[in-house]
Amino acid sequence: MKSLVLIIAVLLTGIASVKSQWKPVSDRIMTEWAQNVRPESVLDAYPRPVMERSEWQNLNGLWNYSISPRHLPQPEVHDGQILVPFPVESSLSGVGRIVGEENVLWYERDFSVPAGWRNRDILLHFGAVDWQTDLWVNDIKIGSHTGGYTPFYFNITPYLNRSGNQKIVVRVWDPTDKGFQPRGKQVSEPHRIWYTAVTGIWQTVWIEPVSKAHISSLRTTPDIDLQKISVEPFGTFFPGDYFEIIVKEEGQVIASSKAAAGISLDIPIVNPRLWSPESPFLYDMEVILYSDGKKADNAKSYFAMRKFSTSRGESGIMRLQLNNEDYFPMGTLDQGWWPDGLYTAPSDEALLYDIQMTKDLGFNMIRKHVKVEPARWYAHCDRVGVLVWQDMPSGDRTPVWQMRQYFDGTELVRSPESETNFRAEWKAVIDYLWSYPSIVTWVPFNEAWGQFKTNEIAQWTQQYDPSRLVIPASGGNHFQVGDMLAIHNYPQPLLYLYDAQRPTVLSEYGGIGLALEGHLWEPERNWGYVQFNTTREVTDKYIEYADELKRLIMAGISGAVYTQITDVEIEVNGLLTYDRKRVKMDLERVRKANLEIRNMLGGD
Repeated sequence: MKSLVLIIAVLLTGIASVKSQWKPVSDRIMTEWAQNVRPESVLDAYPRPVMERSEWQNLNGLWNYSISPRHLPQPEVHDGQILVPFPVESSLSGVGRIVGEENVLWYERDFSVPAGWRNRDILLHFGAVDWQTDLWVNDIKIGSHTGGYTPFYFNITPYLNRSGNQKIVVRVWDPTDKGFQPRGKQVSEPHRIWYTAVTGIWQTVWIEPVSKAHISSLRTTPDIDLQKISVEPFGTFFPGDYFEIIVKEEGQVIASSKAAAGISLDIPIVNPRLWSPESPFLYDMEVILYSDGKKADNAKSYFAMRKFSTSRGESGIMRLQLNNEDYFPMGTLDQGWWPDGLYTAPSDEALLYDIQMTKDLGFNMIRKHVKVEPARWYAHCDRVGVLVWQDMPSGDRTPVWQMRQYFDGTELVRSPESETNFRAEWKAVIDYLWSYPSIVTWVPFNEAWGQFKTNEIAQWTQQYDPSRLVIPASGGNHFQVGDMLAIHNYPQPLLYLYDAQRPTVLSEYGGIGLALEGHLWEPERNWGYVQFNTTREVTDKYIEYADELKRLIMAGISGAVYTQITDVEIEVNGLLTYDRKRVKMDLERVRKANLEIRNMLGGD
């Protein structure tokens, strides 16, 4: 009995020792969710809600890591442990180190495959890794991936040991602002509107078992005018394989259909219940794959019936429409940064919080600014009911920028490698996010940063996904291409450029700053377009701008985006503090003003 107690004590001591090796490393502000982060259960919600299987295993947690010069092999001795999936520069990683373009970041961990998964293929998934990734399984290099914002996976089955532990080694290189790659607001030396670099794994790592014939992704496209949903499964299929697709409305089957694998299937949705921020109804869907006459795979999904389009109103002004009715998108700029996790939210509850606060403040839209989020963020938008305008993360350099008249700047001439990479990563972003109904607009360029071949990129985006609208360049060098003219002005709303053929939107304005002591990233320096000292002052200024926006709507503005939902690092122009612990404006006054704006054309 004593020996048993001793063994248990040793085991518990070992577990406690492992836990004690990790702790946040920064003395900066943190969110309330950070205190609940545990290495054994970090970000453990299912990572792909638009295509959910019943079996999966989360590989988040403590991994070994090391940083070494780019030209050298993996060091034999690790530098320590890192909490995946938090970026190595972040506090919650437990590391808080800058990697730099001359070095690479190495990860290593062991895992075991559940016994019940035998005789099936094992897929190893990475939610996102910034930027260039190489993977080894059991000391065999099996593949590489380039791109910092989209998921990818490898079928690791042929390289697994027959039993026992399996070893993963990941090597990541990210040149940040020394390269051409999409990087958003990351820089080597943060200042003003530019933030801390993010390197390495920053979304969930996980494995799942599949049959030889299996689904890899689903593409759903609604058409409310023809009352149908188009469903196109992708994956590994064999001759004779076919799908059965079952649609449910509040638990009741309302439609089902079958088709050969590899064929897009149109399913009638009679008298559809339309999705909107005011009524975010989602249909449930099950997709079953049959191979060799037997059920080989099945996945749960969902979709929404909605349409986002343009139309000329009785006044002659081109307006935006949701479900064939005039609609005014009133949104916030959302950059998706966290003081404790940088690119990575500390929890799923934190992801949801920003979206729900946006809705509570009376907004019906989010412009996801030069960042792409984990899949669960978009699923939350689908369920809560928020329109999303999705930016492509900016990269490369800025040419001559002219935003106050139709094109009078100079487009960037990218290197062939840079151009090819942009096209590949932009297509990957669209493919990844296609089936999330909350996304209604694509934005390939922001403020001329990296802007090149605008007509070609905008037209390609429209043709590739005709179910959504396209802003060719938000606040950038303007062309008469795409579906909207998007202008920026700080701090007050202003209509200085107008397009009679497309809706004109004010896709950035505001930036009203308030620095609250105890909630600052760097107390010694902070920045906003304009700054005030009290909640009353910043709220009064917001209402002043809202009243001006109302007048501009009648003159031709058809949508607006306020900067921004939260402070980010030294930027203090958020409606919320960076740590999300304070709402800096009077919520009820802001909400009332936003609802009044939305009601002018529709949207409430």
